[in-house]
Amino acid sequence: MSQGDVVIILRSALWTVMKLAAPLLIVSLGVGLLVSVFQAATQISEQTLTFVPKVLAIAFLLLTLGPWMLTNLTEFFVLVCMRILAL
Repeated sequence: MSQGDVVIILRSALWTVMKLAAPLLIVSLGVGLLVSVFQAATQISEQTLTFVPKVLAIAFLLLTLGPWMLTNLTEFFVLVCMRILAL
């Protein structure tokens, strides 16, 4: 395996991680921001208030985007296996 192959696999791995993590992080950030604005407006300082909406939003997102995420991971795995078989 040459250095070029390693670079291609690493680049593909990083891109796959970013594609899979971005929706979860963006939704978590958005929900956290909305809850923080709500807490600031109502002066509620409950620590667990931010946890429950984030968990529900992430669970819903995983249920809806799960097949897409699994497809991306499968494509990456096939790419890595093909590179290994090409040795």
